[in-house]
Amino acid sequence: MASSTQSLPVSQILKSKSQIEDEPKKKSREDWRKAKELEEARKAGTAPAAVDEEGKDINPHIPQYISSAPWYYGTSGPTLKHQRPQEDKQKDYSRLDEWYKRGVDTSKLVTKYRKGACENCGAVTHKRKDCMERPRKVGAKFSGANIAADEFVQKKLSLDYDGKRDRWSGYDPSEHKSVIEEFQKVEEAKRQLKADKLNANEDSDDEKDEDKYVDEVDMPGTKVDSKQRITVRNLRIREDTAKYLRNLDPNSAYYDPKTRSMRENPNPNKDDQYSGENFVRFTGDTTKHASAQLFAWEAYERGVDVHLLAEPTKLELLQKEYEKKKEQFKSKVQGSILEKYGGEEHLEAPPKSLLLAQTEDYVEYSRSGKVIKGQEKEVIRSKYEEDVYINNHTSVWGSYWKGGRWGYKCCYSFVKNSYCLGEAGKSSGVNVPLPDVSTSESNNQIDDKQKSSESSSECSSDGETRDKTEKNKKKKNKKKKQKEKRKQKKNEEKDKLKEALKAEEEHQNKADRLLSIDERKRPYNSMFEVKKPTEEEIEAYYLKRRREEDPMNQFI
Repeated sequence: MASSTQSLPVSQILKSKSQIEDEPKKKSREDWRKAKELEEARKAGTAPAAVDEEGKDINPHIPQYISSAPWYYGTSGPTLKHQRPQEDKQKDYSRLDEWYKRGVDTSKLVTKYRKGACENCGAVTHKRKDCMERPRKVGAKFSGANIAADEFVQKKLSLDYDGKRDRWSGYDPSEHKSVIEEFQKVEEAKRQLKADKLNANEDSDDEKDEDKYVDEVDMPGTKVDSKQRITVRNLRIREDTAKYLRNLDPNSAYYDPKTRSMRENPNPNKDDQYSGENFVRFTGDTTKHASAQLFAWEAYERGVDVHLLAEPTKLELLQKEYEKKKEQFKSKVQGSILEKYGGEEHLEAPPKSLLLAQTEDYVEYSRSGKVIKGQEKEVIRSKYEEDVYINNHTSVWGSYWKGGRWGYKCCYSFVKNSYCLGEAGKSSGVNVPLPDVSTSESNNQIDDKQKSSESSSECSSDGETRDKTEKNKKKKNKKKKQKEKRKQKKNEEKDKLKEALKAEEEHQNKADRLLSIDERKRPYNSMFEVKKPTEEEIEAYYLKRRREEDPMNQFI
């Protein structure tokens, strides 16, 4: 509070209060109008603003409840002093340059032990249990020698809000000189090494330094020091072709501008060195990591508490032990089967290049069949002799088949190692295949053929009619069976569709029931196994799907 209010007596304060209360009553209407006009003129800027006791202008737009001082403040004119912080309530805070002194006070030289001082070193500012000096064999209390200097008596600092949170408070800028000197020494050593290296390169004529002619060159993206002839690049090398410029076709490999990655080779038909990010992504230990993660998931489902990231060593040992036991079990089962049934000699198969006629040799052919790239693969020979014909045959045994029997294609002979008759054997009809005698139909055919060769033409005509009737019966029976199969297949499809419709209806009811429940009370569905839907499930989904765009949907 101001000192003027404290020195005023109570009678004067009451007198000033009565004067203030009586003043508006004594004012005439004319005075009130003039005061109002003056206030409006000050707000409009045509009249000068009111001045307080310190000579400062008072903003005329300040509300009256702020500009008017209380009656007990004892003001003689317009003022805003009562709105400012009062001097008696202001707290004095420590300045920025005030901080605790470090070290010891060497201004005083003590040669005699003082009562209440540290028994070890002799300093008065701390006790023996707080002494940081090495314990002496004979303390300063008994020896009286080598009395240590006293520490500075730290004063109590009064810090404001910002001072308590200042991270640089108490920092001595002179301490940073040591850091600057250390960096300067390191830079000087680097320059000296670079200079020695450049001098060694200048002595040799074979080695050329491409950066020693950049004394007067100022290129963007380079930092040049003409004294030491060094360049530092801080930008991308412009000679490198960007990935998205390798192939400008929009249908080529996808380029992701956010990660600056191209998944595949943009020019698969050319010998390009760049194969895409996916090629690098699935090389190295990526497949091992994926197999380890899969093994960890499967082991956790079977009750083994193991995690890939938390316990990698334990997981690797478990996986090795599992693979080892798996191989032992396989070999044990295979050995037991071979011991029981035999057949080990059949496992010694020839190489795959002989079995499947496949190699890793790359060959490109043109439309006409010529070799464009690569080397023509050799014709794979089997262990059997090829192009060897016996007994005047022009084809091999097994090149002709009829009536369930194999023969020679050149003469229609069904007798192996027989002599070839050529076209005469084909036309003579001697080499007619003998059908199976087990069925009655084959017996009838054999009897008919024998009768045709021995009896008259009437018997042969009867046999032909019987063959035709039997063929017609077979065709009818075959068609009947096919119809029955189609009917059975349709019935099975209908049954499957009914089951799918029922399952789809249950699924929709379950979904509606879950949607009606509060989302915080819904059960989890993390163990749901996703499978490819069958044709019946797809058809049931389309039949049960509710089409909102259909105008007749509301009547269903």
